[in-house]
Amino acid sequence: MVVPELRPWQSAKPRVRKIAGAVRPRLARLVTATKSQVARLRRTVGPRLARAARATGPRLATLVRPPRPRSVTFRTWRYTAGAATAGLALAAGAVTAAGPWDANGQRTAERDRAVAPERTGGTDHGSGAGSVTADGGPAPAPSAGPVLTGLNGATNTVKSAPAGKSVGISGTAVTNLLGPLLKASALGSVRTAVVVDVASGSRLYGSGADTALTPASTTKIATAVAALSALGPDHRITTRVALEPGTREVVLVGGGDPTLTARKDAAGWASLRTLATQTAKALTARGIRQITLSYDTTLYSGPDLHPIGVNGNLARVSPLTADEGRTDDSVEGPVNRVSDPAADAARKFAGFLTDAGIKTSAPGTSKASGRADTLATVSSPPLSAIVERMLTNSDNDIAEALARQTALAGGKAAGFDGGAAAIDAQLTKLGLPMTGASFHDGSGLNRDDRLTANLLTALLVMAADADRPGLRAVLTGLPVAHFTGTLTSRYTDGAAGVVRAKTGTLTGVNTLAGTVVDKDGRLLAFAFLTSNTTNPPAAQAALDQAATALAGL
Repeated sequence: MVVPELRPWQSAKPRVRKIAGAVRPRLARLVTATKSQVARLRRTVGPRLARAARATGPRLATLVRPPRPRSVTFRTWRYTAGAATAGLALAAGAVTAAGPWDANGQRTAERDRAVAPERTGGTDHGSGAGSVTADGGPAPAPSAGPVLTGLNGATNTVKSAPAGKSVGISGTAVTNLLGPLLKASALGSVRTAVVVDVASGSRLYGSGADTALTPASTTKIATAVAALSALGPDHRITTRVALEPGTREVVLVGGGDPTLTARKDAAGWASLRTLATQTAKALTARGIRQITLSYDTTLYSGPDLHPIGVNGNLARVSPLTADEGRTDDSVEGPVNRVSDPAADAARKFAGFLTDAGIKTSAPGTSKASGRADTLATVSSPPLSAIVERMLTNSDNDIAEALARQTALAGGKAAGFDGGAAAIDAQLTKLGLPMTGASFHDGSGLNRDDRLTANLLTALLVMAADADRPGLRAVLTGLPVAHFTGTLTSRYTDGAAGVVRAKTGTLTGVNTLAGTVVDKDGRLLAFAFLTSNTTNPPAAQAALDQAATALAGL
């Protein structure tokens, strides 16, 4: 990074490099060549200046008379030459002292000072030149900035809730506020709730805190924390193309990127079109114009169909898929999906190769050998960006992909069972309260999933921990009330912008978990789970009312 005051160096870097490269050796030679002249000038001028000083008094009247023109011209030239020589020598010394200069035309001292506070390892939302390294590979994502600053303008601080507001104290503001609201009949026969002060971690309210209920899509909070912890926020998922040696078999190898797109506008995600273009160039360079095309989906194991069956909320889970197997131009929400996402992606890839001048066979399944040469690759944005998309849009396809990526990181089979086990193991490793928790998928579509309000709030508090910046995308990905994702049409009458929460909805189940900033700028984490609801809109409205009430504390 270059501090704002030094940005002109970046824009002028080619010219500055040329100037610096040319000037430094010339200055050095000039300093060497003029050393003797400077010495002679000092020997000549020194005595004369001394004699002039001694004679100043008695000859003052004489000195004010104009000297002869020739004398003035001669002396002016000599003093000018001497001053110029000394100035050049001084400039050369100054450049040497301030240098060396780096390849961008910025002094290394300035560069070192500019980058000293920077670290890598967090969220990266950029897509410009700074997001790739010099060799074209993806650069580490920069650290996430503070997102939990108090509303009073303090830096890196989260205000605690008022003293005296704690669980078990009857008559406290939180208990008096939420008690009646959570008794609303719209919330079904079973409801649990926890509210935690994020700054201190203290519980302000709890009702059925350790009662495990079906969490629906709030499960994705757990999936996000597990994936980020296991893989890191900078992790990228790669799709590659390989050429089997001694053959013309080209294999499209699925790496599990759920955001791979075949659309013309990739919108910053990995592009199947780009992968085809790179592959065609690599094949052309080898003199290959006709290939046998295969595709490899062996990264995942077990059934690819979720227990809920064919459903518009989730495609068959495959490590190779383009645009989530959607049959229209949508990017979120339920829609009909293709019957075989991997075959669909391979057919589109074949079409792009044909457009680039490579003749292909109809694609078939295969497995790339360990001897195959990689022809081309494309990589997803950082995992932090994928997590944000998953949470904002409640994206089930991404959630199931991240469960499998977590399984692979933990050495487990990348299927529904392995992903669920990996999430459980990762959260247990983090020391989270796992009593009653039971995972069966990564999306929360499985009704056998069980989580507690205590675990959900603990996950949110951990994501807010200043010592865990890699989890920050869990908070920044939460939908913003009345503005983004699954909360866009909710909170029209209050708390817009100050509530951020993950929604959860299944038949008879309504949940909400997230954060809220109260009127004094304190950040609270909350989780509300309900069961046996009969009117989803009414249940959602009741949950929103409870979260809005917290904003008014």
